[in-house]
Amino acid sequence: MSAEFALEVTDLAVNYGTVPAVNSISFSLRRGTVTTIVGSNGAGKSTVMKALTGLLKPARGRVALFGQDVTGMEPDALVRKGVVLVPEGRRLFKLMTVAENLEMGAYQRSDASAIARDLERVLEYFPALRAKLKSPAGSLSGGQQQMVAFGRALMASPKVLLLDEPTIGIAPAVVDVIGDIIQNIARNGVDVLLVEQNAELALEISDDAYILERGDLVLRGKAHELAKSEEVQKAYLGI
Repeated sequence: MSAEFALEVTDLAVNYGTVPAVNSISFSLRRGTVTTIVGSNGAGKSTVMKALTGLLKPARGRVALFGQDVTGMEPDALVRKGVVLVPEGRRLFKLMTVAENLEMGAYQRSDASAIARDLERVLEYFPALRAKLKSPAGSLSGGQQQMVAFGRALMASPKVLLLDEPTIGIAPAVVDVIGDIIQNIARNGVDVLLVEQNAELALEISDDAYILERGDLVLRGKAHELAKSEEVQKAYLGI
């Protein structure tokens, strides 16, 4: 496996019981990039993310993290290795404060000074959260809750950040802000794998892209090139 890649996924298949959900797909996340998997609802995008984070066991295939085989590893072990998920729907502890939710992201860490630095970095990414630290997470707007979910993941000190539908339920005015933050995170040394229904945003902010349909990867290439594809424009961009 090459050091060029943060993640290399080979012939990954995932089933729900006897029902196939993802069919022997292969893709990679190059270091220093944002890579997106675009597809409609039910295409299998979230299933891929669950397999990459140990929440689902692959039926077959291989997942390598910086060249090391991590196929089927438990979620907590993957977090320790630097693979961290921002789940679809945010999944916050809504009765806990914003600060407590952010602190939960660092639950496996003991480096207090580094945790404090990371918290400050999160608040630099999301300045709107600074005034909300003592507020229950459930009292925030959808966009602010998504910021908390991002921040919680960053508090785990990820090397690879997996984003599962981060713009669902977000006001249009906030979507571009989320896109800018994703690119900023990548520029600061965290490799990002994004799955999205919002193909326009995903292709705009990503370097590499894959199109997933009914569990199969049907197109792949540079994101800006796929955005110009007539097939992609008709199916996903409404052009």
